[in-house]
Amino acid sequence: MNSDFLSSDAEGLSPRPNQWDDATVSSTDDKMTLLSIEAVQRYLNRSRASVYRYANTDPEQLNPPYDPKKLNPEIRSDKDAPLEFRPQEVRRFAEEILGLNPTIKIQPPTETVTTGLLKQILQELKAIHALLETRQPEER
Repeated sequence: MNSDFLSSDAEGLSPRPNQWDDATVSSTDDKMTLLSIEAVQRYLNRSRASVYRYANTDPEQLNPPYDPKKLNPEIRSDKDAPLEFRPQEVRRFAEEILGLNPTIKIQPPTETVTTGLLKQILQELKAIHALLETRQPEER
């Protein structure tokens, strides 16, 4: 799964740089900005419908009790208020429930016969280029 995770910093959890411009730690009031549905969708690399399925919501209750198996939104004062989530809750849900690994391991490509052949061709082309470069000044 290709997904960036929240990293720890001195003030708490915040998105990695260049990720979610609307989800940063505010140093002036020391309050965490909440993530919108769209930000959670990008973070989890899931569809909008999936995020709504994961969310702990109930049509009969404005703020249902905490459910450790669901993605729990912040408390809302109105049923029409948009769902917002704390970055820590999104990270917890991604790691514990979805099983997403917060690190992405990049493995070097294996050396194949084709790769070796392409490297040899490149070396020959470079040698031809260098030879042509040395001959051009003589022809002028």
